[in-house]
Parts: sequence; structure tokens; C-alpha cells
Amino acid sequence: MNSKPEGAGARACWFVGAAYGGTDDQTPRFLQEGIWENGCQDKYLDAVKSIQVGDRIAIKSSYTRKHDLPFDNRGQTVSVMAIKATGMVKENLGDGHILKVDWSPFDPPREWYFYTNRSTVWRVLPGDWATDALIGFTFEEKAQDINRFRNAPYWRERFGDSAVDKRRFKWTRFYEAVADKLLAFRNRRDELISGIHTIASKVDGLSNLQDQFSDGSSGPLKDICPFTAFGIFNRGITDANRKTIASELASLLGVSEPVPGSFEGIPILNNQGSWFFGFDNKRQSDDIDTLWEAFAQAIAFADSGDGEARSAFVSAYDNATQRYGVGWNLTMGLYWIRPWNFPTLDGQSQRYISKKLNIQIGMNGPKRRCNAGDYLAVLDTLEARFQEDAYPVHSFPELSLAAWRFKDSESITKEPDPEDDGADATPEAEVTAAPIEPYSVDNILTDGCFIAREKLEKILERLRTKKNLILQGPPGTGKTWLAKRLAFALMGQRDDSKVRAVQFHPNLSYEDFIRGWRPVGDGKLTLVDGPFVEMMKAAAKDPTSRHVIVIEEINRGNPAQIFGEMLTLLEVDKRTPNEALQLSYKQYDGERVFIPDNLYVIGTMNIADRSLALVDLALRRRFAFINLEPTLGKPWHDWVQSQCGIDSDILVEIEKRLIALNSEISADTGLGPQFRVGHSYVTPPFGEPIIDAREWFRQVVDTEIGPLLDEYWFDALEKSQKARERLLKGF
Repeated sequence: MNSKPEGAGARACWFVGAAYGGTDDQTPRFLQEGIWENGCQDKYLDAVKSIQVGDRIAIKSSYTRKHDLPFDNRGQTVSVMAIKATGMVKENLGDGHILKVDWSPFDPPREWYFYTNRSTVWRVLPGDWATDALIGFTFEEKAQDINRFRNAPYWRERFGDSAVDKRRFKWTRFYEAVADKLLAFRNRRDELISGIHTIASKVDGLSNLQDQFSDGSSGPLKDICPFTAFGIFNRGITDANRKTIASELASLLGVSEPVPGSFEGIPILNNQGSWFFGFDNKRQSDDIDTLWEAFAQAIAFADSGDGEARSAFVSAYDNATQRYGVGWNLTMGLYWIRPWNFPTLDGQSQRYISKKLNIQIGMNGPKRRCNAGDYLAVLDTLEARFQEDAYPVHSFPELSLAAWRFKDSESITKEPDPEDDGADATPEAEVTAAPIEPYSVDNILTDGCFIAREKLEKILERLRTKKNLILQGPPGTGKTWLAKRLAFALMGQRDDSKVRAVQFHPNLSYEDFIRGWRPVGDGKLTLVDGPFVEMMKAAAKDPTSRHVIVIEEINRGNPAQIFGEMLTLLEVDKRTPNEALQLSYKQYDGERVFIPDNLYVIGTMNIADRSLALVDLALRRRFAFINLEPTLGKPWHDWVQSQCGIDSDILVEIEKRLIALNSEISADTGLGPQFRVGHSYVTPPFGEPIIDAREWFRQVVDTEIGPLLDEYWFDALEKSQKARERLLKGF
């Protein structure tokens, strides 16, 4: 066996299912015969063929549970994976089906929580904390650190230690409960539609329940699908009516969960297309039955954790989307019924996913239906990305809320085409005001800034009055990290739509940054605005909000050449129409531009890089310059200790050694204070817990600080080597 199953570079481990057809457990046979067999005729063949002799393998079974858990799950469904046996592969027959394995069973099976996988064959590659923890639990019988998983970004909202009043998405429990109760009405639809008509007679906002029949007459809807039933309180109506209708529906279904107090971030149907099926004179006899089947299979897929349920869901999904009036709305319905398991691909979410997250939704045009393969590809990609600490969102509810707040040039509601049946069109949610997510100096400090509050407040005041500010300092002082947070604090809210980051480099030109000619498909050239002019236009259209452009490494290019005539317009007293200038490339005769008063510029500058040009004096006069220093001390010590779990004595020693190193660098006549080593080098990213702090520091010195010192003292490497040794002495 591998001597070390966890960590980057170790061999992959395999977690395999043993159920045929979803129910027939083959584990006893596999253990008795010393084999594992792929029960699928045409799936997982290549993966099984790639398994090597000596690889670790485990038989697992994935499912979900709400009760009898060794922690407080707060009534939420938890993913569980039972480890039934572990072993080592002795022979691979190479047919994609049979492995010979030396098994060791667990009786009873050992249960693992949260980080699970439904696939029959799951290749787990060591190297990050979650996979290493799973491998250690499975093959070394280590205990699972459940608290770490509960508080990881992907699970924190549902299971973490945050205060109850600070948790978002409490509405999800009500929506899931409504879905569960609706399922019981699949064969009681007369009772369901009758109850909905009764609700409509008592409250406002339900005038959309009239059907059109084949004989030309119209009358009350006689049948309904579960998604349309959900839609009666998820339409473009007032929040007060939504709450009233949701309360009445909950009473009809027997739902005990409280009605949500807020519906922020929940996509809603357009009032002109709020059914998931067509009128009686257009729909097939089994359209509504098909939607009930998709509803049932979606819940089974979300709740079972069974790979077989995925295939059933695919079939039901594709069948449903071929029906008149369904189209993209089905993804919205899936999100309603299981918001932690399914993404919504309403129009606003599509824009956010493609433009902000840069994830392609597999379609060849705006009218093409999103089939199950396309949908699950997006789902799988997002779920994988949600595990990353630095990812903008970590769950489907968080994604939907972020999409609701997201704005770009295409975020314009389109009127539905009366000639379009809606089967293929991308649905457009009703426009509602996005909530403000407040952000202030307090948030900067909480996020891990070690600068004193007074200094932060002065920096923000200089940015507000000067409008152009450059953060300069030695490497590792958090210039880029701080720039965007200053932008949010200046705006008083976290709003990515009003902040844009660009980076200067030696090849960047005026044509790239301001405006220039670009080739188009027919071989001609077209005049295209660069990011700075785009931000000017965005700020001009939204004069009551502050907009910020962040320029990283502003002295790595030629700022005076890149800004051009904008260099004059940057000045505070030139930001009026009276001072407007003509650009080098004008869109039309007589065009004059000026920088709006509500557009701010934050630049960052590394003052230790010898290769960078000096800043043009004209540019320097237009910016306020803020020096950032290596900042250790108590704020750094307390934050790293609380967020990363590093022992206080070790942090004291690290701080003492880094201060001594920086004193030596400052005193060196060939270097100076601008070459000191910043605190970011000894601050773990994203507050990631550090298991072995001494080993972590050794690696930082060997691979980050050490090479930097070699660069500093390139003509006296023995000095660099001695500095390294002093940093690591005793570690």
C-alpha cells in the first residue's frame, strides 16, 4: 500500500458503489469472491480500466438523512456516505468491469458526512484538505473533523456556527417543505386545484387560473402541475400578496414551516407566462403528467444520493422540456423545490453564470432548449467550484442572490413576444430592486485587515476627496487585497457591478484602455471602448452611486501614454462637462468626454521591483499616494490565531524573526525599507486552518521568502542563505 495516502502527489483512491439497479447490494458477493465488478454495461469503463494494482479502493453507499445525526443539522438534509469495506487492488482484468481486491469489511459501516459523491465510480485525488480528510477517514480510520466541514463555505449557511439571525436563505426550508407536501397530491390533483381556486377567491394576485378549451370556451383551470402550483406565489406580485398566498397554500398542503419573511434572490415567473404548460387547446393529454414525473424524479435525485436516480431524472427532465410552454422555466421550478441541489437558469442567472463566473451554458443560441446534459454539466461544474474558498459564491441560493444583484449592460428586461409560445425562450424575471449588502471599515477589519481603523478612515477620506489614489508598498503588504475592499467601503456596499479591476503591463496601450480600433468578423475595423471609457459611461448613467476602477500594478505599463488625454481629465476640478475634451478616436463629430465626478480610481504599485518605470510626475500630481507597511503586531497575531488555529507561541516567534529580517533589509544600503517582506507571506489565504504550523512556515520560507531574498542579494547569496537559516532556526 501507499505509505502516505493523503497529500499532493499521493496516488488516487477509488470509492465505488456496489448496488445494481439502485437496490441490489452486491457487497457480500464482492467480499466473498475478492472482487469488485462494474455493473454498468457502457458506463465507467475507461475509469475502471485506469485503476492500477496497489491502488486503495473502498465500497461506499451514498444517501441523505435528516435525523439521528451526531451533530445539530438544524432540520436540514445532510449528505451521508457509508464506507462498507476498504481494500487494495490486486489485479485489473482490463475489461472495464472486473477488479480483484483484497477486502477488509467494516461491520457496521462507518459513516462520513457532507463531502460525498453519487457516482458509482469516484476517483478521489489527494492534495486538498477535504480529500485528504476523506482518505484519512477511510483508509487510516481517522475521525472526521465534522466542525471543519460544517463551517466550510459550501455548508456554512446551512450547518455552520454563524448566529441564527445572520443566516440567509431561511426561506429554503419552507420551499422544500411545500415540495414534499405537494408530492403527496400527485394522485389527488382534483383536491389540489380545487383548493387553489378557493385560495384565489379569497386573496388578490391569482387572476391567472383561467384555461382556454378546444371548443373555444374558457373557464377555471381543471388540472395543474406542481411547478405551476409553486408559481402561484412566485410571480410578479407584491411581497404582501406572495406571503398571503404562500400561507394559504401551506395551510392547504399541511406545511408547518413558517412562511418566509423575505423573498430576496428567489427568481419569479413573468406574469404573462406563469404556467409550465399550455392552454387546454394546445397541450397534449399527458403534458401535466410529464411535469409531475419530472417533479418526482427531481426530488428523488436530490434526496437519494443514488447514481441511478440521476439517469431517471435525465429522462424525466428531457421529456418535460419537450412539452409546450416548459422550456427554461423548468430550471426555475427545480430551484424552488430543492434550492440547495439545483441551479436556476432564469435569464438573470444565465447572465451571471456566463459573464461573472465565465461558465458556458451548453447551448448554441438563445432559443435552444437546455437539455438535461447541458443542465447537469452546469450543475456539476458549479458544485465543484463551490468548494473553492475564493469562489464568489458557494451554493445555489447564494448564486441566485448574487445574480439578482448582478448588473451589466444587458440586464434589461425584455417584453415577451406575444407570438412566442415560450417553450424555448430564456425566461426573464420581473425587475425588483436588489437589496443593499452593507460594507464599511468594520467589514474591512473583519475580513483580515491589520491596518488601524484610524488609518483606514484617513485613506478613505483621501480617496473621497482626491478621487484618485495609489496604494504603494513592499511586496506582500496586501495592496491588491485592500484596493477592492476600499472600493466597497467607499460605496458603502458590496456591489461588484460598480467595481472593475484591470492590470497594467508593458504592452498595454491607450487603444486597449481608453478606445481604439478592433477587427470584426467581416475583416473591417470597428471603434471599441476600453474598460476606462466603459466605466465612465456606467458612472454617468448612475450618478447617485459611486463607481470604482482598480488598476493593479499601475507603474508596470506607461501610465502617461495609456491614459492619454484622460490624464488631464482625472483632476478633481476637471470632472465637469465644461472641461470635456475630444478623444484621439471619436465616435461621432463633436464628441467630447469628461470623467464623471462619481468615478474613482485606485491603483496599486510595487515599489521594490527594479524593473518598473518611475511614475510620471504629471500622473503623480493627480493621485494621492498611500504607503502600506508590513503590518504584524496584535491584530495580525489575533486574526491568524483565530482563523487558522496556529499556536500563539509559534506566531510570536514568526513575528520576531520577520521583524529582524526586515530590520536587516532596511539597513542594507543596496535595498532599504521598500524591500521589506510583507505580512501577506505569513498570513494563510482565506483564513485556511493550518494543521502543522511549523511545516507551513518552513514551506513559506523555502518557496516564497527565500527566493525573494535570493533576488534581493543576487550578488551575495551567502547573505541570503544566512537570512534563511535565521528564519528557520529551531523550526
